Amino acid sequence: MTILLAVAIGVVVLLAGNWIAALTSVNLAHGTAVPWAIVPIALWLWVYWQFLDGKWGADFDPATRRSNLRANRVPAALWIPSLAAGLLGFATLLAGLSLAARLVEFPAGTPITTPPEMPVITVVLLLTMQSIMAGVTEEAAFRGYMQSLIERQHGLLVAIVVNGIVFGLLHFSSHPGAVLQMLPYYVAVAAVYGGLTWAADSILPAILLHAAGDVVVLIRWWATGRPEWQLSATPSPLVSQTGIDAGFVTTLLMAIVLGALTILSYRKVRALRVAAREAA
Repeated sequence: MTILLAVAIGVVVLLAGNWIAALTSVNLAHGTAVPWAIVPIALWLWVYWQFLDGKWGADFDPATRRSNLRANRVPAALWIPSLAAGLLGFATLLAGLSLAARLVEFPAGTPITTPPEMPVITVVLLLTMQSIMAGVTEEAAFRGYMQSLIERQHGLLVAIVVNGIVFGLLHFSSHPGAVLQMLPYYVAVAAVYGGLTWAADSILPAILLHAAGDVVVLIRWWATGRPEWQLSATPSPLVSQTGIDAGFVTTLLMAIVLGALTILSYRKVRALRVAAREAA
């Protein structure tokens, strides 16, 4: 299995799930009082999941699809450690963003606009469904199929870097003029979700955290006009302008400590997962 083939399969899996997102745009133009698009989107996600997980389509090697999706059942005792480790990863990501904001100037994101007559609850429900769809399809595609296929032959590090780069390139519409500048951020995001998937040997914790995180990110983006990489309304002064100061050093140390704790927590989750498998 070559890396290019794994990438192609992952992208196909992503597009197969995401095409129905176009209904959200239709909902923004027609029937704006009611979030009707969430019903067909939810139904399609269910069908999509049944096929990817090998429950449907017996003629298309269900065992291989199930293995590539990597939606393995997570033991009850492993859920809290897995989610706690993922939240530590988020904290590391935020510290890294704060640090990067002192080094480079991040691009502005395209604002999320909705019809002025659309009720707030309708907007929130549509954004929530968008978040759930992103959590399911992106984790299935990137940390499921793509990472699994690459990881088996080339190891975890290569799998994370590759799926992080592709993940970033496919988010170009959020910052079309700064695609390459934003790639390290998306590789870091892939490390959080991909590392957690490796630790828990399942994409399920990453799906939950991804969907919940996107709910917060998209609603904040819609309300403030700022994407997740813009942590404050006023950009931080660049180190090139101010020099290395106490704030920069503190943020750097925080990012290092949180990163180390994240790695340790992922390794602990992995050890718990292996122990649970051996005890079964």
